[in-house]
Amino acid sequence: MPGGRLIPPPRVSILLPAYNAADTLPACLHSIQRQTESRWECVLVDDGSTDGTLACVHRFAERDDRIVVVTRAHGGIVAALNAGLAKCRGTWVARMDADDVMHRYRLALQRTALEGSEWIAAGAHVRLFPRATLTEGRMEYERWLNGIDSPERLREEAFVECPVAHPALMIRREVLAAFGYRDVGWPEDYDLILRLLDADLRVGVVPYRLLCWRDRPARLSRVSATYSIERFTACKAAFLAARFLAETAEYILWGYGETGRAMRRALLAHGKRPAYIVEVHRGRLGNRIHGAPVIAPDTLPRLPRYPVVVSVAGTVARRQIRAALRAMGFAEPRDFICAA
Repeated sequence: MPGGRLIPPPRVSILLPAYNAADTLPACLHSIQRQTESRWECVLVDDGSTDGTLACVHRFAERDDRIVVVTRAHGGIVAALNAGLAKCRGTWVARMDADDVMHRYRLALQRTALEGSEWIAAGAHVRLFPRATLTEGRMEYERWLNGIDSPERLREEAFVECPVAHPALMIRREVLAAFGYRDVGWPEDYDLILRLLDADLRVGVVPYRLLCWRDRPARLSRVSATYSIERFTACKAAFLAARFLAETAEYILWGYGETGRAMRRALLAHGKRPAYIVEVHRGRLGNRIHGAPVIAPDTLPRLPRYPVVVSVAGTVARRQIRAALRAMGFAEPRDFICAA
């Protein structure tokens, strides 16, 4: 209480791990200091950086006592997140990464949305940058992510990809403290979102681009095996087996391209195997794949009501399959789930 002035506690704690981020951290911290929501603290965890990251952090912290510095030996993202979380005091925790930039209204808009709803967490839309180097695949991913605008839509898309950009997440601190971050061999952010949904908690989205999300070859999600497609698929399969497919060893797999084959293998590791495989490829119809008959889509209504896992790549194809299943009386996510 300097000078006898009572300093109110932070409404929002920004949880910011950093490792060798000296080049991008100044822009990140400036974007935090420009927030219209002034009652924030930034808990910045230096995870054993060997560049100028720590010196940069201290320069900012000397001028702004809302920046809390936590230093530790290098132990990886999960350990850094949990160490920082233990220091957070705000009602809400906003995730942020050291190479990203937040919109000046981000904290205010997300906090207002959360306090005015039953959501325990909220994501936001993003803008990937630098635009000049983005591939069409990354642009399509941005369009898909920014098409998620409600808790219902988020739940429907949860097994396609992680439906929330982790550095755009804001979550009630006590909930995040109860769940924590886990190092289980697949992405810790996706694991957290699926556990929240598995507990039937409502996760919403503020439908504004509140995060500039840097896309670069050295980003952790690009270089670590933990974030490979195979590990994402393993994560999806584990959660599908534990909940959606918990009461059956068999299911119907719609799609047997590269995506469907990978999902079949991942689910087989949990003792789940296709009773039927739905395909539109004429050369496969009437055959068997790993013992499962290959059938046309219009055959589905005449079969026993197994749960359906739709595992196809492409937004347009999934939209068409969703429409077909709904026309047959299947409800998402009760009867079928899209898991690309």
